[in-house]
Amino acid sequence: MYAEDELVPISALQHFLFCERQCALIHLERLWAENRFTAEGRVLHNRVERGGREARGNVRVEYSVLLKSLRLGIAGVADAVEFHREGDGWRPFPVEHKRGQPKIDCCDEVQLCAQAICLEEMLDLRIGQGALYYGKTRHRKDVEFNEALRGETERISLRVHQLFAAGITPTAEYGPKCKSCSLRELCLPQSRSRYSRATNYLDRMIASAVSEQD
Repeated sequence: MYAEDELVPISALQHFLFCERQCALIHLERLWAENRFTAEGRVLHNRVERGGREARGNVRVEYSVLLKSLRLGIAGVADAVEFHREGDGWRPFPVEHKRGQPKIDCCDEVQLCAQAICLEEMLDLRIGQGALYYGKTRHRKDVEFNEALRGETERISLRVHQLFAAGITPTAEYGPKCKSCSLRELCLPQSRSRYSRATNYLDRMIASAVSEQD
């Protein structure tokens, strides 16, 4: 069990699977830059992050639900959690909103599964499924929280904790994903990361500019 001050953001799991260096730049070095993709994603999330709730027949929807799991050491906010009536009770069904379309890797599924594990710990029950809503396709993709996905989610949670504990930003590895990354200009992946920490590189650039002015 992790302590409250040891919890890492659920979003870090998705960032880690996309790119370990991106995860470190965002969560360790506190760097962020926005491009068209992140701006569109922010607009989509703004629509569901206003909080509140609504009911539609046998489905109740809660928006911006605070989550945490002391077992995995993660915390965050679920875009939406649907509660489907089953007899005298309600079955939670987390729904995560994404800007684009389904990805070839499992980073979105791991993020959603992490939310489900948090809900299970908080509500003391088992959740079998959730869904990912993609803004580009305007369709929902159902996700089964099977043992393989749960195991991967726990593995990535542990690796993120190890990354945070080490406090070292991985070196850049240029690849196809870099073209769509908003941190490309800060990460400098094609430089093969002469300086492993982007902040170190920026400090050097600033110092060089100041010396030239002098």
